[in-house]
Order: sequence, then C-alpha cells, then structure tokens
Amino acid sequence: MTQFYELWLDNDYNPFVLFDVNGKIVMINQEAQYLLSQADAKELFDMANAYANITFGFKTTLFDFRLGESLYYGLTVGYLDDNNIGIKLYKKPVKRSVLFDENGEFVNIYSLLDLCISAASVSRKIVFKKEFDPTFPELKLQIEKFTQLVSKVLDSYQNATSISVKLAVKIGEYIKFNDKRYPIFFLSIEGNERDAKKEHAIEQLAQEINCVIYFKLKESIIHSPMIYT
Repeated sequence: MTQFYELWLDNDYNPFVLFDVNGKIVMINQEAQYLLSQADAKELFDMANAYANITFGFKTTLFDFRLGESLYYGLTVGYLDDNNIGIKLYKKPVKRSVLFDENGEFVNIYSLLDLCISAASVSRKIVFKKEFDPTFPELKLQIEKFTQLVSKVLDSYQNATSISVKLAVKIGEYIKFNDKRYPIFFLSIEGNERDAKKEHAIEQLAQEINCVIYFKLKESIIHSPMIYT
C-alpha cells in the first residue's frame, strides 16, 4: 500500500516537494520536477517556511499566485518534526484555445529573429544577448504575424537597457494534431524593464497563430509547435 501511495503522489497533477531543514530536496514528484525546471528550489523552500503552521502539523492557505509558467490557487505546508518540511501547490486548471494551422511558409527562424532584433535596435540603445539552439531546421510559420508577435513583445521592453533572447526546444513535450506529433519550441525574451500594459494586445495576436504566451515579471515566453515537414 505504501508503494501505491508513493506512485499516486509521484503522478499527482499538483507539485509536491519535501525538503530537509537546510532546504535540500528529499523527495519530489514528477510535476514538481517540471516546475523546478522553470523556478528556483530556494523560492519554493522559502514559501514553505513562510506559510508553515507555527506548531507541528499541516496548514493550507488559499491565494492566487504564479510560479514558473503555471497559476496556482493555494498551497499546503506540513511538518511533523524539525528535520523535514513538505509543500504541495494546487494548480489552477487553464483552458487554452490555440488556433492550430499547419499552413505557412518555410523560413529560417534565426534570420527572422535577427530581423526583429535589428528593427527593435533602431533609435534605441539596447544591449541584446542571444542564446539560440543551433539545430533548428527551417520552420513553417505564418511569417508576417509571427514577426508582428515578436516585434510587439520586444516593443514591450521599450525602456529596457538590456534584453536576452533565448530559442530552444522543450524536451519531451509535443502537441498532437491530425494524428501527427509536433515538438514544441519556446522563445524567451527577458529584459530589466517590461511594460505589462501591452500584454493583452500581445495575447490577442498570439491566439491568431500557433502560439501560447506566458508572462513573468521581466520575461515573456512564447511556445509554438515545430512544423518543419
């Protein structure tokens, strides 16, 4: 029965992490592993201590917050001694409406991004740092709208002095459409100052093409399927 409980916890939709007193991870489920690929373990450990009950036991606190790419509506923190403390987050279900379109034109995405970056550099003193996975094939994209999307995101960093642009494949994640599986790539744009007021217009444009966009305090992350055949 103990093994069944462990398997159930490991496959839970909600992240769970057990820390020791120094913040070292003792146990972690699959969903938390995915979360910690986007967020810092120390941040989660600090949350566990901040929301823990003042005496041994368990305490559930309900509030809305974002960690990594997901939204949560609460957490439970529990500890029975001074050696370990556990935290479980409750993920909000998210409905994603993405218009999937296999049509488009093949394009070199590196050249496309360089074009957007060059346009954003005109009349602005911004230091760009690029970190691109060099293995991307030519992708089929709705070039005009994808260019508009990237340009709008870059424009939301109008007052930034430095911007980092990262392009990579999300390992192990796919989207299935018409019995085909497409890998997912992400484009991360991060700067030291971002205008959150422009999020709505950016989200609307992303919904018109094969993209989902997430926002953090200083980072915008575009996810899209890799269509290259």
